[in-house]
Amino acid sequence: MKITSPRRIVGSNAERTRLHNRQVVLGHVSEQQPVGRAELARISGLSTQAVSNIIAELVEDGFLAEAGRQVAGRGLPALQYRLNGHGAAALGIEVRPDAMFGALVDLEGETLFTTRIALTDSAPASVAAAAREIRAGALVARPMKNQRLLGAGVVMPGPFGNVGISGAGQSALQGWGETDATALFEEALETAVIVENDATAAAVAERVRGVASGLRTYCFIYFGAGLGLGMVADGEVQRGAFGNAGEIGHVVVTPGGRQCACGNRGCLETYASRIAARTELAAAGIELASASDIERLYHENNPALMAWLDAAAAPLSQAIGMIENLFDPETVILGGAMPNAVLDHLIGGLSLAGGSVAVRPGRKTPRVMRGACGRLTAALGGAALVIHDTITPRIAAKT
Repeated sequence: MKITSPRRIVGSNAERTRLHNRQVVLGHVSEQQPVGRAELARISGLSTQAVSNIIAELVEDGFLAEAGRQVAGRGLPALQYRLNGHGAAALGIEVRPDAMFGALVDLEGETLFTTRIALTDSAPASVAAAAREIRAGALVARPMKNQRLLGAGVVMPGPFGNVGISGAGQSALQGWGETDATALFEEALETAVIVENDATAAAVAERVRGVASGLRTYCFIYFGAGLGLGMVADGEVQRGAFGNAGEIGHVVVTPGGRQCACGNRGCLETYASRIAARTELAAAGIELASASDIERLYHENNPALMAWLDAAAAPLSQAIGMIENLFDPETVILGGAMPNAVLDHLIGGLSLAGGSVAVRPGRKTPRVMRGACGRLTAALGGAALVIHDTITPRIAAKT
């Protein structure tokens, strides 16, 4: 599967500057709200007149709303501004081999609509049809009267492109080959689209809505179609040169171990993932009919599931130690399409190495935490990426 880069700001220098300055103001309002024009001018470096003009545009376009006046000294109290959550929204869609999840999120991060659609196959035509259904459902549930759709963030399991990791197995989307995913979804959804790795999007969602709020550098182990790693360093997501950074599921933790669909042996995904749990349960004669079955089995103290949880602890602990020493995160978060009780059990069973850069005096954040966004983490992250692009200035590449 191919993806094209997110759209860059194009046009004349004047147009780029105007759009950049709008994003600067939106970004500062998002962080400081409610905030007045004088304060925005001070922290942005723009003139008061420029800020006034930009605010007038953003209010007219529905991105900002007045938030009362602040009394400070003599004179007319300063008018304050905030993001207008009702002014714009973004669509997030997660594609898995057996299902698609959708979420509509407004400019302030409020979830307006969610849905799940089962897939009988994950071929491009079927996925595109389901994406159109998600968009239609979202717009019926929340008609865009005075609200604009900013775009859609579509998140998918990697790897992207033709690489040395096989695209076979339970976590892979079949039949995509040379399909341009970005073009396919833009046609299906009739809006601008960002296509992103599912684990990366999940990491973004956790910062916007979950336990990573306030953190600048962290890693997110995502239990999705497979097992992925989303990485955020100093507030910026780390994608790698081709969007494939974070394939933690295909790091070998047991040389010569279990055969993985990627072509290697002993990959983490064969020991600690939804695929691994499903495989172990199938060996015990237990087939999972729905996502809720794992939670039910856990509360029933099912021997096969408990055996898998015990066996998964060591390879998962090993991988977390690698992540800590490679990336020095503030914390490692576990989340995604696993029940909270199961994730808590996994975390409780970890045996984390003492020889890690994560072991330091005065530590306030736990080395490992459970995420808060649940099975919609990646879909919410897709929407959050679109909103992030709207309010975050992007420096155009040199030509």
